[in-house]
Amino acid sequence: MKKKKTLLRIRVKAWWNLKWVRLTAIGLAIPAVLFCFALGYYYVSFARLLDARLSGERSTVLPRVHARPLELRRGQSLTEQQLVDRLNDLGYAQRTMFDRPGEFVIGKGDVTIMPRGPEFKGQSVRVVFQRPTPPNAKAPPRRPAKPTPPPAADRVLALERGTRATERVTLDAPVLTALINGEREKRRPVALAAIPNRMTDAVLAIEDRRYYQHPGVDPISMAGAVFSYATGRRAVLAGASTITQQVIRNVFLPKFEGMTLQSARARSLKRKLLEQFLAIVLTSRASKDDILEIYLNEVPLGQRGSFAIFGVAEASRLFFAKDVSNLSLAEAATIAGVIQSPSALSPFNNPARAKERRNVVLGAMADAGYVEKAVADAAALEPLAIVERALEAEAPHFVDFVDSTLDELYPGLTTTTNEAVDVYTTLDLHLQRLAQDAVRTGLTSVDKLLSRRKRKGRAEAALIAVDPRTGDVLAFVGGRSYNQSQFNRVISARRQPGSIFKPFVYLTAFEQAAAEGRTDMSPATIVLDEPETFEFDDQVWEPANYQAEYDGPVTFRHALAHSRNLATIHAAQLAGYENIVALWKKMGVGTAPKAYPSIALGVFEATPYEIARAYTIFPNMGTLQPLNHLLKITRGGDDITRSRKVKEQAPRQVTRPDTTFLVTSMMRSVINEGTGNGVRRAGFTLDAAGKTGTTNDLRDAWFVGFTPDLLTVVWVGFDDNQTVGLSGSQAALPIWADFMKRALAGRSSTPFKAPEGVAFADIDPETGQLVTPACPHVVNEVFLEGTQPVEFCTLHQF
Repeated sequence: MKKKKTLLRIRVKAWWNLKWVRLTAIGLAIPAVLFCFALGYYYVSFARLLDARLSGERSTVLPRVHARPLELRRGQSLTEQQLVDRLNDLGYAQRTMFDRPGEFVIGKGDVTIMPRGPEFKGQSVRVVFQRPTPPNAKAPPRRPAKPTPPPAADRVLALERGTRATERVTLDAPVLTALINGEREKRRPVALAAIPNRMTDAVLAIEDRRYYQHPGVDPISMAGAVFSYATGRRAVLAGASTITQQVIRNVFLPKFEGMTLQSARARSLKRKLLEQFLAIVLTSRASKDDILEIYLNEVPLGQRGSFAIFGVAEASRLFFAKDVSNLSLAEAATIAGVIQSPSALSPFNNPARAKERRNVVLGAMADAGYVEKAVADAAALEPLAIVERALEAEAPHFVDFVDSTLDELYPGLTTTTNEAVDVYTTLDLHLQRLAQDAVRTGLTSVDKLLSRRKRKGRAEAALIAVDPRTGDVLAFVGGRSYNQSQFNRVISARRQPGSIFKPFVYLTAFEQAAAEGRTDMSPATIVLDEPETFEFDDQVWEPANYQAEYDGPVTFRHALAHSRNLATIHAAQLAGYENIVALWKKMGVGTAPKAYPSIALGVFEATPYEIARAYTIFPNMGTLQPLNHLLKITRGGDDITRSRKVKEQAPRQVTRPDTTFLVTSMMRSVINEGTGNGVRRAGFTLDAAGKTGTTNDLRDAWFVGFTPDLLTVVWVGFDDNQTVGLSGSQAALPIWADFMKRALAGRSSTPFKAPEGVAFADIDPETGQLVTPACPHVVNEVFLEGTQPVEFCTLHQF
């Protein structure tokens, strides 16, 4: 035995003494060492990245943007489907019976909710829309009288918290979206436990059926891919990528060694081998459930507008306007089918191919035993019921506004820690949906009007609704469709305000009269409404009334109610052009106009946002309320809004309460009897004030109106400033009326309270003097105390 070992050593030594043997061994050893070193390097580097991700640490934190908490109240304008949509916004799961908080059950004419939050102490909330007729109930005896109509199903008939009736209930705040700094991406990360089995089953069936059996790579699928390529069934060697490999490719490789997303997805042998190696490493260091959760939250699912969609939770919102927990089998299969080719299989761009692919997924689920074949076949017969405007449901123009504000006031909001960042905004998601519906319906009518007049192009619109008492922005629609245009017309469209500026002309007149102790200016003051030529700066200006209608001598109230241009210019002469400019500068809203006669007709530029802010002085009796769209920002649960050194503008008293009330009272006449009386014809009955606006050549159409609780501005026009050819009462007013009627449904009318320092008197509207028994018309007019007329009407006497 010793001789054999000795002989072997001699032979090995002899071989080793050969030069070419030594060189060959060294040549093989060096690549082997380098290969082992590379594997070790990639393993250690990737393990750090992986451990950071799995422990919750991220390179950036995705701030979540919340709307204000959902409030339900008795009498509220709300249908059962709208409530279900709002509960989907909150991430509530529909069930046949309750299991835990965050679920709801649909009954006959009611919806019962198990709210989140310790304040509910396990109590359910029942929202009744229409009480069903009890079974076996006796029919009421017939009467000759007209039968009472059944309760409307578009109102909240009753609210019950536990076993007791209540007037209102506040639920949690819905998440609008997660912000990705510098990226046009939509993500909504959720835990795997929140994703229903039908969603995960659909993905596993079509993407990686042996996911829970293989170590990160699937040798069986790899062999099948090689065979298909060898036999000519595939033109390229591709496929066989497991879910784990896709996670490596889409999530980790782009962050690994500065690799770009394009290079991470590029097809090369080197990239494929690295991907497979890292997939095995990932499987050894993370559970299958952890990897699947990452995949379902990060998988790319196409484009919507300018946003890239990532994750099944966000896709469920943007495809079907549902929380992922409420997806049907067919909807889950649709999302899973898109994964293969998000662009080619988009249900928005290629519905036929998306439906075909969905049915392939359903068949794969049946083959894998996830569902019965009969169930899969039934789901395959369902229509592809996508929601075209689901992106608008996330208020994207408003979210862009929030994002820009955060960049300006809170730079570096994202962190390298695992602390969650939550941005709580003022947006009322229910009012936002009503506003979007009103804008969509209104623009459809505008399109028809323009079509009849053979006008080309599609008009745009903007709507902003605020609580004038607090300045909170409640609804914010920046355009017709965010998919088509991301231009935010609420804050960026600088257009002439036109006649909606006229109330500030009359307000200036009353302010000057009060300051100078004059008694000749009031809502009953008579001015001439007839053609006139004005000269200024060596220019001649010949303004005209809309449709060239003139009323002769009219009161201030009549001039504003019927938007008479010439009468308003005469009022501006009495007020002083410089004083009107000074008032606008005092409010600090937008760019101050020049002190020309044309200022009376709003010939300067402002945005709908600026107009909304300026108009807050009227319901607030002279107090300008800055608008606000952020309520609170928290990081790791701590309120960081208090630590920011941000100069906040406080409400300011700009004009006197009594003079402001005079103009507010005049604007009530706009709605009750003037150019805005279409509001009443549309069925809006609450006490309100407002003003229509139409600019030169009918380029812009406006309507601004308010109650003590809600102020809304609507603009309609073309982005290129071409003539829209419609007045404010034709294009903007219907949108305002539709929104306000539904937004304030179920609320009682709140009158505008007269402040101290005003008095009322019955006058003749033709003369502005006190009425006599012979006067055919009587108006109960408001005056500053001490300025009411003392002479009786000289036109109508016995």
